[in-house]
Amino acid sequence: MMIHLLRGYYIFHDGLFGLLKHLAFLAPLLMRAYLAPVMIAAGLSKLHHLDATVQWFERSLGFPEPLLMAQLAAYIELVGGFCLLFGFALRWACIPLLFTMAVAAGAVHWQNGWFAVAPSNPLNSAAKPLADIGIPAARRSLENSLEVGRRLATAKQLLREHGNYQWLTGKGQLVVLNNGIEFAATYFIMLLALLFSGAGRWLSLDFYLDRQCRASIARYRANAEPPPAVAASVQDEAA
Repeated sequence: MMIHLLRGYYIFHDGLFGLLKHLAFLAPLLMRAYLAPVMIAAGLSKLHHLDATVQWFERSLGFPEPLLMAQLAAYIELVGGFCLLFGFALRWACIPLLFTMAVAAGAVHWQNGWFAVAPSNPLNSAAKPLADIGIPAARRSLENSLEVGRRLATAKQLLREHGNYQWLTGKGQLVVLNNGIEFAATYFIMLLALLFSGAGRWLSLDFYLDRQCRASIARYRANAEPPPAVAASVQDEAA
């Protein structure tokens, strides 16, 4: 009975997910489309404000050779963003981009914890399940959420009393920017997935260039190596 159930399950499983193999290119394509504008915008911003970036690298982050580091970060993000966009040399581009995300997470965001935007309600915080099982850092995050909620409520009350609150919130709700590692870690995970998967089929330059180059190598080998019958006769004559 169990064998029949397992056979039925795998027939259904392989039939359903076998169809998804034809759409597998969508996953790397969507990750590339998500990451490319982020990286291009970050690189352009650093180049357009290079002096400010150099000062930030030197004074706030304490990086050696701040000018060189700022230029490297800017061009890695800019060129890497276009590689993501077109799916060109993607795996090679992911390596320096992963490095920049790791440096950003460790040097800029690490001391601020996980969240990019501080949660103001502990009940809705992603840290709550971890706090419930006794993880100290998660408990501290919930305590911080309480403090964020108090400060945010006070700020909203002041703005309602002394400002045009409807206009101020017309483009979105007020939040407290925590500037944690959340975004850098998310980008790192997506880049790591692209490093393993590649740019994907059909909608990437890598796919067509790789296919063309491998076909050229195969043709070269076919022309350079003698047919088996010829090779065998040459070996017989040499013997």
